[in-house]
Amino acid sequence: MIRKAAAADLPAAAAIYEAIFDQEDRGPAYTNWMRGSYPTGEDARKALEAGTLYVGEEDGVLWGVVNLNGVQLPEYGEIPWSVPAAEDQVGVIHTLCIHPAQAGKGYAKQMVAFCEETARALGKTAMRLDTWEGNAPANHLYPSLGYRFAGSTEFFFQGYIREILNCYEKKL
Repeated sequence: MIRKAAAADLPAAAAIYEAIFDQEDRGPAYTNWMRGSYPTGEDARKALEAGTLYVGEEDGVLWGVVNLNGVQLPEYGEIPWSVPAAEDQVGVIHTLCIHPAQAGKGYAKQMVAFCEETARALGKTAMRLDTWEGNAPANHLYPSLGYRFAGSTEFFFQGYIREILNCYEKKL
């Protein structure tokens, strides 16, 4: 089940982020995130307060977390998007994370489908997202779900991570 997060979910969401960092310490690394900087429990709390944090849960255990909103980073302006949409008609997937112990079960696909359904219900006509160029699983997943590669550019993420992010879009 995927649902809006509650305050009680914040420790488990932060634990998912930490599990990803632990997995990446052992290799391979699929994110360019920085432990203690992003993502953190504080990032999850901010999304919860904004009403945009969702969690995937099975038998009372969280398997995933995502921030779904309409916030397009400034660098999105450099991407040649082909799906026309007014700014308030764009849904944006941020920080979609599946606990490494739950990888390979189709949860990421479920989370993306949930995000699309939720965005449509909110009147969005396009979905956008970005992922690090080195994130092989995500760069394979999104095209397999009908997302179009729109371009890539350097982002100065959170004001401290310089990275090339691939951007994807889909008409809803």
